[in-house]
Amino acid sequence: MRGRCECGRVQYRSEGKVEYFSHCHCSQCRRVHGAAFATFVSVPREGFTYLSGESDLRTYASSDHQNRLFCGVCGSSLLVEAAREPDLIHLALGTVEEVPELPDAFHIFVGSKAAWHRFHDDAPQYDTYPD
Repeated sequence: MRGRCECGRVQYRSEGKVEYFSHCHCSQCRRVHGAAFATFVSVPREGFTYLSGESDLRTYASSDHQNRLFCGVCGSSLLVEAAREPDLIHLALGTVEEVPELPDAFHIFVGSKAAWHRFHDDAPQYDTYPD
């Protein structure tokens, strides 16, 4: 699976299987992505590599336990690293260039979803992280 930012400076490859497919409705994801929610695929850190543009990456520590990485040139949100899952990288699915094989999706942080958003699927919903 390959992906990139909008301007193409940061490119990456992941050779791992997608472990999680989630739609995050937390207020941080909504603001960072400028949308009702952010969609992520979680892949093993092992097997993930940058193909180009690693020096263009910028990091935003959105909490004590989470970093968001984005392109410093075009601003594309690329991935999230969470301390509670050190062996995983959560890739913004919108940056992936081809659709990988995906497990069933689920929604997280629906307790803080945008008031104007309505769900249009029957995927499981969790107020925080799934148990």
